[in-house]
Amino acid sequence: MLVTFGEDECPEATSDDEIVVCAQRPESERYRIPEELREAEEEERAISHSWTSTVGLHEDAARAGRPNSCSVNGTNGFTGCQSALMRQWFDERRENGN
Repeated sequence: MLVTFGEDECPEATSDDEIVVCAQRPESERYRIPEELREAEEEERAISHSWTSTVGLHEDAARAGRPNSCSVNGTNGFTGCQSALMRQWFDERRENGN
């Protein structure tokens, strides 16, 4: 199976047991992402998050192993409990619009 663009000709079969199938597309599609893949990209974009929220998610995931993390793992993990409570309080206020 081969895709040709514009006025490109479909190549001939090189042997008797070979069949060449060509799909013709307009010249304007030559350097574009195929339409089937474009739709998938739009769906991914619709469910994706902003870079800010993505970075925030990564920071939250890595926070447990860092100092001041309020967890049993990580150095000085117990010292971050007050910081964790304050972050939670600020997040709740932001969600409530205060």
